[in-house]
Amino acid sequence: MTDTKQKYTAADIQVLEGLEAVRRRPSMYIGSTDERGLHHLVYEIVDNSIDEAMAGFCDRISIVIGHDGSVTVTDNGRGIPVDKHKRTGKSALETVMTHLHAGGKFDSQAYKVSGGLHGVGAAVVNALSSEMWVEVRRNSKVYRQVYERGKARGSLKTSSNGAKETGTTTWFLADNEIFEDTTFDFNTLKQRFREMAFLTKGIWITFADERVDRNVTYYFEGGVRSFVARLNKNRRTYHEPFYMERSTDGAIVEVAIQYNDSFNESTVSFANCIHTTDGGTHLTGFRSALTRVLNDYARKAKILKDADANLAGEDTREGLVAVVSVKLAEPQFEGQTKTRLGNADMKGIVESALGEALSTWLEERPSDARKIIEKCLTASRAREAARKARDLVIKKGFLDDSVLPGKLADCSERNPEVRELHLVEGPSAGGTAKEGRDRRFQAILPLRGKILNVEKARPDKMLAHEDIKAVITALGAGFGEDFNAEKLRYHRVIIMTDADVDGAHIRTLLLTFFFRYMPELIEGGHLYIAQPPLFRVQKGKDVRWFFTDQDKDAHMAKLKDGKGVTLQRYKGLGEMNPTQLWDTTMDPEVRTVLQVTVPDAMEADRVFSDLMGEEVAPRKRFIQAHYDQATLDV
Repeated sequence: MTDTKQKYTAADIQVLEGLEAVRRRPSMYIGSTDERGLHHLVYEIVDNSIDEAMAGFCDRISIVIGHDGSVTVTDNGRGIPVDKHKRTGKSALETVMTHLHAGGKFDSQAYKVSGGLHGVGAAVVNALSSEMWVEVRRNSKVYRQVYERGKARGSLKTSSNGAKETGTTTWFLADNEIFEDTTFDFNTLKQRFREMAFLTKGIWITFADERVDRNVTYYFEGGVRSFVARLNKNRRTYHEPFYMERSTDGAIVEVAIQYNDSFNESTVSFANCIHTTDGGTHLTGFRSALTRVLNDYARKAKILKDADANLAGEDTREGLVAVVSVKLAEPQFEGQTKTRLGNADMKGIVESALGEALSTWLEERPSDARKIIEKCLTASRAREAARKARDLVIKKGFLDDSVLPGKLADCSERNPEVRELHLVEGPSAGGTAKEGRDRRFQAILPLRGKILNVEKARPDKMLAHEDIKAVITALGAGFGEDFNAEKLRYHRVIIMTDADVDGAHIRTLLLTFFFRYMPELIEGGHLYIAQPPLFRVQKGKDVRWFFTDQDKDAHMAKLKDGKGVTLQRYKGLGEMNPTQLWDTTMDPEVRTVLQVTVPDAMEADRVFSDLMGEEVAPRKRFIQAHYDQATLDV
């Protein structure tokens, strides 16, 4: 056997200079190069200003999106140091902007707590920007340096103009060689800045978008207490918000709690103003303390008898709105995008601090305490009823993969990754879809009509609804806390309803169900909405389909006199024949489907509550505010 091995020597080891590693593998530093990663650039720079605010040196932050798509962030903090750095021989500013892991956050002297722990934020933004400049106001002078794709373009310039205040201004233009799209979304950024203002008492945050001439300013004196009040806006609440702030073992714990009459939990957690969407040890400590304290109080007040079982964690969280915010010197986040807190000691710190404060609060407010415990007991009884209902339907084959709904027309393909389930409105459209589909990978589940509004019903009522049972059974992954994405029988679930008011209502009811009981289906990118055409225009043998009035009108205008033109308006999927439905709505080569995403879970929670909850006034206000975006069925 001849030796065909390639030589592997030191010459094969590649060393990337400066920030080239970031440009080569940007997703390692910002998570992705899509919209999420693009917005992360802004968060990294603003987080630095928030760090100054948390340290007590800044109370104003301004963010501006320019006409050219650039971003400018200005604060009135201390300003990045500009004196020479011993190790690099360059100014501290240039060191911070052009070196990874250079910053003032690696010891507790400059910052007691910090969101930008890794010290790579500003340098990473610099590396992924085609242009960037930073202006520092310090020592009654203005210092400025320009960068290009991570490298300094010239030396640090100094202007002795007698600057009256200190601070830092950072301007950058995201590099279109790195990002798929460099268009920032105003609403996505606005939500993040509002969270920052809630979580940092005394900070003014101004955000302006010159592209669309919009601007907002946030300032919340009440901090997380105001945050909870906003999340509960338009809901019936049982008491004034509970609020606590404790400093212990070098960490600050802030918690606000308020119960409402809904059946859902809305708890959000933060660590150093970073939204920990995947929770972490601080959230675990919060939940442990909440369950323990409520059970202890219920026993002590004789609301729970000796023979009664303890309240389960899910019982104590029904109707709960809570904000958990911790600030600590050395947070351990999972990944650069910081979605989960890993500090083991934070569980005990939060559990101890909240346990003591909440116990005192309940003792001082027996009337509010009883309302909360009664709410939890009602949830416990409903949970037991749901368990019995679940056990009953399991015995009948519900959630058994071998016993699928009778009206489900399954597909022959066995690989879930290529299978798709179409939830179709009505038996007529369902029949058309069954004939028009590709039987290899497309399954059809017809629904009788409007399903149950789960926003107003507990799980036991939901499980009694035939169409909802059919959807859960067909998907095969369970629901609620028992949902297991690995058991999904279809990796693409497509809601396919008529293009009229009833169809929109059914779509909203289904979205409510998935958001409340299968959020992982949305988070995993498995949920879609079909877009059937509204119009068919035929002249001679030429047939065109259109999805909007504007496109249809533009085409009609080109047909000049309009003679021999046939125009059809389709409100129902059943009005199409199987071939037409395939050609326009189901053929993967030509169809349009919208992927359902929830970039702002808290806002989505509020919208579902407003639209589908008991209160009429919030629904009316929502319709009045968004009437100009509606498609009228006339």
